[in-house]
Amino acid sequence: MLDPRPVCRGGAALTELSIDTASELASLALSDKGALLAEVTWRCRRNQTVELMPAIDRLLAQHGVALDEIAAVFVCNGAGMYTGLRVGIGTAKGLAAALGLPLLAVGRLELDAYPHAALPGPIVAAHRAGRGEWAWAAYAGEPWRQVQPPQLSPGAEVAAGIDDGLLLTGEADATLAGILRSAGKTCYLTTGAASVRRAGTLAELGHLHLAAGAASDPALVRAIYLRPPAIGAQKQSGG
Repeated sequence: MLDPRPVCRGGAALTELSIDTASELASLALSDKGALLAEVTWRCRRNQTVELMPAIDRLLAQHGVALDEIAAVFVCNGAGMYTGLRVGIGTAKGLAAALGLPLLAVGRLELDAYPHAALPGPIVAAHRAGRGEWAWAAYAGEPWRQVQPPQLSPGAEVAAGIDDGLLLTGEADATLAGILRSAGKTCYLTTGAASVRRAGTLAELGHLHLAAGAASDPALVRAIYLRPPAIGAQKQSGG
């Protein structure tokens, strides 16, 4: 039976590249129709500008993948750190435009929640957003769907916006879990490795969205900022 994948020059099968730099943990993956082939995740803090491209070069070289063997690029578009998103999305758009590839973006909170899609009840992904607020969204599986869109809220408003029996994941912590429980919600909090966002998840979701016909034009990809970046306000006031 013939392999249905497109092939590049020389007959090598094409590979997808996933890039996630939305937080201090950066992650890259190579995949075949969403199935993970290779992955690297590291704590880059705020050094995405100097660390991302060398990490991509190493990943491709270690696994013998040439640039003309990349079939699509998937990128996490936030919400998250301004610098990290700018570097990750800029790199993804540059590669996609230069190589003539589809580029598909997936949100950070969806990526946090998706590994737990088989669990019953709401899956709430959250992370601290400053000013006493949380960036959060709610999802459910079978079929996978968004229940509450990404938004900023104080903890008490998060509790009011979701059903009981929820799983709390992503970069949420015991503080938010305590707020939800105080509001009468039955809440289970993921910790440790179970709460780490990985580019392998981006590879799987990116392929699913792309196969379902989601827009893949690099020019359409934008970062999600639930609150305008502080740098924008500074430039405006300075002008």
